[in-house]
Amino acid sequence: MTLTALLQPYQHFGVHLGLDRIKTLLAALGNPQDRVPFIHVAGTNGKGSVCAYLSSVLHAAGYRVGRYTSPHLIDWPERFWLNGQFIDPLELEDLCGRAIAAIDPQLEPPTVFEIVTAVAWFYFAEQAVDVAVIEVGLGGRLDATNVSDRPLVSVITSLSLEHWQRLGPTLSHIAREKAGILKPGRPAVIGQLPPEAAAVIESRLTELACPAQWVKPAQGTQPGWATTLGVSYPLPLKGDVQLQNSALAIATLQTLQQQGWSISDTALQTGMAQTQWPGRLQPYQWQGREILLDGAHNPAAAEALRQYLDTLPPQPIAWVMGMLTTKDHSDIFKALLRGGDRYASADRLYLVPVPDHLTATPQDLATLAQTVCPDLAACDCYEDIIPALTAACGIPNHRVVCCGSLYLLGHFLRQQSQA
Repeated sequence: MTLTALLQPYQHFGVHLGLDRIKTLLAALGNPQDRVPFIHVAGTNGKGSVCAYLSSVLHAAGYRVGRYTSPHLIDWPERFWLNGQFIDPLELEDLCGRAIAAIDPQLEPPTVFEIVTAVAWFYFAEQAVDVAVIEVGLGGRLDATNVSDRPLVSVITSLSLEHWQRLGPTLSHIAREKAGILKPGRPAVIGQLPPEAAAVIESRLTELACPAQWVKPAQGTQPGWATTLGVSYPLPLKGDVQLQNSALAIATLQTLQQQGWSISDTALQTGMAQTQWPGRLQPYQWQGREILLDGAHNPAAAEALRQYLDTLPPQPIAWVMGMLTTKDHSDIFKALLRGGDRYASADRLYLVPVPDHLTATPQDLATLAQTVCPDLAACDCYEDIIPALTAACGIPNHRVVCCGSLYLLGHFLRQQSQA
């Protein structure tokens, strides 16, 4: 039975925050989370990049390293990384089958995310990893990854208003959810946060007596290099936001060094240089044109994309975008489609649905976009990303940017892998 077929009966439960179901399932699997040393990473944006830096450096240092992240771009095995390789699809199917067999039919069934998270803990325990880098799925306090009270380090990368429907309407509410990954007496590494959120995190750190380091962005030095906390290192991922993300990774690695982990300067530089994290400011060759792929799925991520584009030679942009219904469409458009810019009147927008997800309709997005940026040269709707990209790439002298949803990028990259 395929993985999709195995998980299909649990798809309709959707997102359902809570720890009872995942703890029951893990207990049935022998509580593998208790056998896995781990780093826990939460935050609105930057989680994946920080996890990628950490896993790459620890692998370069000679450790046996697992990494669990979400969502995947193309297929489920991407979520389960071990020493530079994704899990074999057949092995993942077998592990999911074993996890599903352990579900008690008399109890409330777990969600798909809870099942695959249990599989991650089980997989890393069976593989006897030295350390696992675990990315929070949503929030922190009630996220299915939050099932162990002994993290090596807890990391909170950033915080802005997202998923407020589930996490709460203010930055303070969301900060309290993110702070749920902090554990008594365990070290914490915290990025730059809005004052309202920082106050909540600071209070929780004090309450739990967590040794904490608040990390400022690194300084860019020569092109492709940065320095922070006395360390100079290559920075392969693009965008100024990586100055913060990489600095958080360096601070976390230094915390591990203080705990006795052996991470040489050579391993650190090698690991940083080899870090890859697709779908974020990713150049991609398609039909003879270079396009830029970036999730930009919330306002903060959209601002980071806009800031990166503003560092490039000025050029009008052909935007290919799709968004989920749950996203802040107006603020994302405001971040990207800057009316009044001398190139904005030449920008073109091509809107598409996000397949197999709760997608905003291209027509509704078009109405909103033309209100936010009435200077657009064109605003067109398409049924699929391929004809939209074809149209965008046919416009001369425009930079082509595909963004708005990681699921949209995944749909496109999956099509290309199957072509």
